[in-house]
Amino acid sequence: MKQQELDQPVRNGQPLEAVDGQTMKRLFEAAAASLEADAETINALNVFPVPDGDTGTNMVLTMRSALEAVADYAGQHAGEVVARVAQGALMGARGNSGVILSQLFRGLARSLEGKERVSARDLAEAFQLAVEMAYKAVMKPVEGTILTVAREAAEAARQAVAENADIVSLFDRTVAAAKQALERTPDLLPVLKEAGVVDSGGRGLVAVLEGMWRYLRGEPVELVTPEEEKMRAVLEAPPEPLADGRYGYDIQFLIRGENLDVEAIREYISRLGDCALVIGDERLVKVHVHCLNPGPALEYGANLGMLDDIVVENMDLQYQEFREQQAAAAQEVPPANEKSVPTEELTGVGTVAVVLGEGMKRVFESLGVSRVVTGGQTMNPSTQDILEAIEAVRAKAVIVLPNNKNVIMAAEQASKLASKPVYIVPTRTMPQGIAALMAFNFAADVETNVKSMTRAAEHVVTGEVTTAVRTTRVGDVEVREGDIIGVLDGELVATGPDLLSVIRDMLSRLDLSKYELCTLFYGADVRPEEAEALSQALREAFPSLEFEVVEGGQPHYYYVFSVE
Repeated sequence: MKQQELDQPVRNGQPLEAVDGQTMKRLFEAAAASLEADAETINALNVFPVPDGDTGTNMVLTMRSALEAVADYAGQHAGEVVARVAQGALMGARGNSGVILSQLFRGLARSLEGKERVSARDLAEAFQLAVEMAYKAVMKPVEGTILTVAREAAEAARQAVAENADIVSLFDRTVAAAKQALERTPDLLPVLKEAGVVDSGGRGLVAVLEGMWRYLRGEPVELVTPEEEKMRAVLEAPPEPLADGRYGYDIQFLIRGENLDVEAIREYISRLGDCALVIGDERLVKVHVHCLNPGPALEYGANLGMLDDIVVENMDLQYQEFREQQAAAAQEVPPANEKSVPTEELTGVGTVAVVLGEGMKRVFESLGVSRVVTGGQTMNPSTQDILEAIEAVRAKAVIVLPNNKNVIMAAEQASKLASKPVYIVPTRTMPQGIAALMAFNFAADVETNVKSMTRAAEHVVTGEVTTAVRTTRVGDVEVREGDIIGVLDGELVATGPDLLSVIRDMLSRLDLSKYELCTLFYGADVRPEEAEALSQALREAFPSLEFEVVEGGQPHYYYVFSVE
């Protein structure tokens, strides 16, 4: 592997009070080198023992995209360097960890805009804005993650600059605080403590900061050259009813007024129900929330200003109608070797799906998807990959199916950059994506389709079967490396010596009186006759269920199955 050492900053025993553009560029190069060196360790910190612990890979690929954006820059303007890095990271962001890293860089860029040279105070202030933007990028921020590490590191930088104007001293304090915060992540997030690991995204951020710190201290930093072959990418639950099985009301309205406090409104509305969304400014605020009773939300808004564009929908009735339509339609997956007319050709609404596996790709194409982005488990696509697919669709609007929880944030970033309206149906698995696409109504408008596709996805149970890559304990399940394990709707529930026993265990955990069909998508390492033999054994074990076998072709996972 070809490598080169970075030139070190010349200090001559003096404090480093400011850095120019080229030094800033070297800081990011050093950060990337540190992250590359630590990538496999970061990947191994995955809580679940499945072969998709890809946090390190996603952060490395995001950093590489950031460096590509500044590779040819020879100027001395530090703010311009950071702006280019932030744009490159945004377009190349992969997975939740990569998206959050790109938002940290975006905050740095916004704070340092216009600054040719950057002081320690400038950096401390930029770190603060970076943390603010990263928290805002996450719908429900969780402590004990990369966000916590970033916040405590930024606070240490703020305290350091109050005592010393030296940039190296600032990084001394920042890196120390980041490491301490990382070690505390298991105390803040029980799932980490249970698995005996620290947060992987937090570890990645420590590597980024540590690379910069080592470079500033004059320690040798080996940078992977652009000619090196790029590393291959290796590798949150559907909404629940609000109470007693009820979904309540979908409430949307506008508040028109003066001096409206968006943050205060967001905080209050979030306490009233689920799926809260509050956006706007001091004169106009849009509110969306799911509540059992629409009265309190509407009354609160009316007390702040004039209400407009009020929409209140009964989701319990919608759910009942949806289930009745499902039963009447007796839907089946179309033959995987047939292509349907893409959705945009008949409706003007395009569909983009993130799919992994040739068989799965054929299924989505048979359902009329407009574009497929290759990726998912073990290989998260970048923001730019998704954006290019969106722009390639000749449609007035596009619906995106991420089909993986770690792709949703990248899809959301792509939607903000697109030249046309983009709607995200937050599918977390490929079976959810298939159910959503099957619910697409060619006679309905885009908003109606987004709602019906989201509901369809929420009522599919997804199972995934693979081999454990390490020994651990998750909840009540003891796992040994090499065991067959089963994940049901994102929760590790079963382990055993063979595929049949694990899948039987998984299905036994469901109230099968509520379901009719189980579709088994077999992976790249499973022969068709093996899949048919397993499905026959399952038919005998669960005679009330109908079983279908479809080639999925997905890597690493023997079976991905849906129960409907």
